[in-house]
Amino acid sequence: MSRYKTLRTWSLFLIVVGVISIISAVIGVIGWAFAVEGVWDTLGVLFIGAPIVVLLATWPIALGQAMRAIADIGDAVVTPDQRPL
Repeated sequence: MSRYKTLRTWSLFLIVVGVISIISAVIGVIGWAFAVEGVWDTLGVLFIGAPIVVLLATWPIALGQAMRAIADIGDAVVTPDQRPL
């Protein structure tokens, strides 16, 4: 039985928030690309703005994966004869 259920729950929550933020970031970049005028502005949005926006949108997923890894390590280190505090 895992003692890290709260950590895993927050990890799942952050991953879901990350997926939603990536979807909204992609929709926002597409709207931004249509809103600008000119070929160079559109290329700037797609090649400079879009990677930055998607990188920032993936932070919750990275944090959620780190929290899940910490829970996995905690489960692996605990011996069966240890009791919770």
